Amino acid sequence: MSSVKLRKLLFRKSLPWLALAAFGAAALPASAAVFVQCPGDTNGDAVPEAGGDPSVVCKHLTAGDGFATMADGRVLYTFGFADVTGVPPDQAIGAGILAANTPGPTIELQEGNKFYLTLTNVGMAMRPDLFDPHTVHFHGFPQAAPVFDGMPEGSFGVNMGSSLTYFYNVAEPGTFLYHCHMEATEHMQMGMLGQLYVRPAQDGTAKTYNGRNYTRFVYNDGDGSTGYDKSYALQLSSFDHAYHELHLGVQPLPFANMKDTYAMINGRGYPDTVNPAPLPAPADNGGIESQKIGSLITLDRATEGEKLLLRLTNLSITRYFTVGALGLPMKVVGSGAHIARGPGGKDLYYDTSSVTLGGGESTDVIIDTAGVPAGTYFLYTSNLNYLSNYDQDFGGMMTEIVIQ
Repeated sequence: MSSVKLRKLLFRKSLPWLALAAFGAAALPASAAVFVQCPGDTNGDAVPEAGGDPSVVCKHLTAGDGFATMADGRVLYTFGFADVTGVPPDQAIGAGILAANTPGPTIELQEGNKFYLTLTNVGMAMRPDLFDPHTVHFHGFPQAAPVFDGMPEGSFGVNMGSSLTYFYNVAEPGTFLYHCHMEATEHMQMGMLGQLYVRPAQDGTAKTYNGRNYTRFVYNDGDGSTGYDKSYALQLSSFDHAYHELHLGVQPLPFANMKDTYAMINGRGYPDTVNPAPLPAPADNGGIESQKIGSLITLDRATEGEKLLLRLTNLSITRYFTVGALGLPMKVVGSGAHIARGPGGKDLYYDTSSVTLGGGESTDVIIDTAGVPAGTYFLYTSNLNYLSNYDQDFGGMMTEIVIQ
């Protein structure tokens, strides 16, 4: 039996006793330690029954560990989130073990939603010596209630075997992100990152801008100037493979010497970025797919001049990244989940050939394809040392934009 399978077996056998030790036998419900709060949900699977409040959105995530495969074939140990929405509560912990996604599941909301997000900590199957708590930090959420902010200074972590439901009154649109904020340097380096964006209330209304009609918008612009035809969320991140391997080996972690060796878009390096399907499950991961989000960008133009929206975020804890799309015009219409407008309402949109994002930053970029010939274009980092998969060139932080 491999060491991975042995650890997983031992973890499954020890989980009930670890939970009892942490919470006490009297504190545990007879059926499950998972508790989901979701108005209109009658069976605890985080899915409201039909006929309820349409503004209520619920999601159930687990926090645990798993594995991810780099574009050169190296398999790295990771931490991460998994989506178990729709899973009965007595099956959620089992579904979340070794199910960490890289990156975490994308969260898409609408302005005006009442969002209930339950986080269940399923523990670390490969590191049963760890009892790390986890949180969800909705990065950039305006005026967050401290108890729901996920910051350990003003809130608390979700302990192993327990659940917490966060509540957010989603009042502002834009491109956000989320991550674990407990032992943030370690947990974010290990992969506890995700994409989150909020569509504006203006969505669904028809507006004409420069002779084009739009029903989808980045912000409540009032005039249709942030209208687009198709959108993609692209999260920039990077891993230090030595850190991940030492973690699995239960060795001291090199915080001061952290040097990322794999730069990725949506948890993949090129050419895996242009594979639209989930990547095959890593070996010894129980058949669980962990890298489900590709970043191939395609636009089948029904009419000339359609617009692409790129929701760009960076959650690397060690690097700024500059990305550009060679041969394509880029217009920045917002950043930090705010429209690019001055106090008097003046547009501050600007044209550029590249954008630079530090850790925790987001930028909304519109690419107007009017006059752009059909073909394959590349979105890539100008940090040339990150156009590689560790020691293999022609990879890393790059993907393709295919215009037909």
